[in-house]
Amino acid sequence: MNPYAGLVDCLRATWLTGKTRPVEYRREQLEALGRFLDERKQDIINALHQDLRKPPFETELSELSLTRNEVNCALNNLCCWMKDECVHKNLATKLDCAFIRKDPFGVVVIIATYNYPINLALIPLVGAIAAGNCVILKPSELSTCTERLLADTLPCYLDPDTFAVVTGSHEETGQLLKNKFDYIFFTGSPRVGKIIMAAAVEHLTPLTLELGGKNPCYVDKCCNFQNAANRIVWAKYFNAGQTCIAPDYVICTVETQERLMPCLRQAIREFYGCFPQDSADFGRLINDKHFRRVRALLDCGRLAIGGETDECDRYVAPTVLADVKPWEPVMQEEVFGPILPIVTVGDLDEAIAFINCRERPLSAYAFSCDCKVVNRFLDCTSSGGFCGNDCLMQTTLVSLPFGGIGNSGFGKYHGKFTFDTFSHHRGCLHRCMGLETINQLRYPPYTEHNLGLLLTSTEVKRKGMCTLL
Repeated sequence: MNPYAGLVDCLRATWLTGKTRPVEYRREQLEALGRFLDERKQDIINALHQDLRKPPFETELSELSLTRNEVNCALNNLCCWMKDECVHKNLATKLDCAFIRKDPFGVVVIIATYNYPINLALIPLVGAIAAGNCVILKPSELSTCTERLLADTLPCYLDPDTFAVVTGSHEETGQLLKNKFDYIFFTGSPRVGKIIMAAAVEHLTPLTLELGGKNPCYVDKCCNFQNAANRIVWAKYFNAGQTCIAPDYVICTVETQERLMPCLRQAIREFYGCFPQDSADFGRLINDKHFRRVRALLDCGRLAIGGETDECDRYVAPTVLADVKPWEPVMQEEVFGPILPIVTVGDLDEAIAFINCRERPLSAYAFSCDCKVVNRFLDCTSSGGFCGNDCLMQTTLVSLPFGGIGNSGFGKYHGKFTFDTFSHHRGCLHRCMGLETINQLRYPPYTEHNLGLLLTSTEVKRKGMCTLL
């Protein structure tokens, strides 16, 4: 017997009663989630500091505030999101009711990862609750303190008949996914994403995969280099580089690299001091395994800034590697740590070609004082998201979708996009029982005359087309 079969069956039984469907119930659960964020704020700050040495400033900004914004957005718009959406009708259905109903999928599972363990667990949860689903939440076992906090306290706020937290490692996750779910939402690496997708195939379960990738950051020769450096350094070393949309590498000309380097050095010194290990504003890598993986990447390119490490403290200094070659190990995987490689190219065209011959990233960035350069970069590359002349700030907008493309994942969420992800958009037509004379046009015995009338009444015409009789 699967250890989670009983839990999934109980949630499904509750969902079939329709308990999660009323707007009042959904609103009640969302408000309870908001209370969890407010009342457990200090516990969350403490847990994230223990797991990642995450500064309270970064926790408030990236974990608490963004999640609270999603809760507020859902509460502000829930009735509008749930409302049936009327659609255009043809002549044959002019007297009928055609609409899109936003149905909940049923019992869904959310599998989160360790780098933003509150944000990446609860923002999908907001949309799943708003859409009327029953939810199993699987936090990451790597962020152990936050996992324990979610498992021990979140069920005290949400209805245990419709919500549960499951803990454990990849073995428990594998057992959990052997059950039939109606939707799977996973955040993590492409390697694990393939395993999740294989498990979904068994039950033909729809899913969203929020993965990662090597996010390029193009810096143009026409640029305010200090401003660009400040924004790149903040984004790259935020959460000690463990951010799926952080700029993974800078790509620019040799001349730009030389002008950018002192600005990067100045920004690092201003943000973290001469000894970043002593800074309260710089986090740590999640565990020893990831520390060793990141440390091994320091042998690439030419060490220009940083490079200091302390295994006992899981500390890797804010580091910049210059003149990195495309074939070096640091360019073969997502860095996911505080190391910034710089790859040099001849010009913008070469940078675009370099980016386009690799897997499509989760995000892409371009810095230039020339809007034409930024727009050309945007037009000629492909990525899950994009930000011009800054990094990360696109995620502060609940109005923008967040998601990958290709190897960086598929599906999208944030704001209404999360509600739509966890909703089945059900096409509905409600017809009148009378007016059978009209319907007789489509019944046998078929005639050319009836076919012509029926085609005319269901036709979609090209706009601007003129038919001469």
